[in-house]
Amino acid sequence: MSTGAVIAIIIIVIGVLAVLGAAMWMLNRRRHLRERFGPEYDRMVESGENRRAVERELRDRERRHNELDLKPLPPRERERYAKEWVAVQENFVDTPSSAVNDADNLVTRLMRDRGYPTEGYEEQVRHLSVEHGHTLEHYREAHEISNRAAAKEATTEDLRGAMVHYRAVFEDLLTRSERA
Repeated sequence: MSTGAVIAIIIIVIGVLAVLGAAMWMLNRRRHLRERFGPEYDRMVESGENRRAVERELRDRERRHNELDLKPLPPRERERYAKEWVAVQENFVDTPSSAVNDADNLVTRLMRDRGYPTEGYEEQVRHLSVEHGHTLEHYREAHEISNRAAAKEATTEDLRGAMVHYRAVFEDLLTRSERA
């Protein structure tokens, strides 16, 4: 076999290995995003947007999330929040709409005290999606019902559902605070 043929074979092998390496790198990056964002990854991909654009957005969320100064809550603060949640739930019996509003405010305060920006709903969703992707749909549902409640368009059963959704988000934020 001539030297030229050997060099050609080596170049082809190197090219194939480079393509395989790039494909593996992209698959690992995609797997990481799926694991990190959970259902949020699937929801965004199913929205019809370009998968590359979705993955770019999620990586950008990760980068911004890493810049946050997130902190665990001290045990006393966690206990205080847990007691406040119980009071909000007890308030539901007498004033369901008010209790849903209080639950929303409590979740927002908990986010703020953990170090999440709370200036707007969409921004909250983007930041929560990084570590709380598995409960993010609960937050969306609760927020949507809360908006309907503010417009006096939610039934008591809707409000009960909002409380269940807010509780899932609240517990996730509070539990992860213990491990942070």
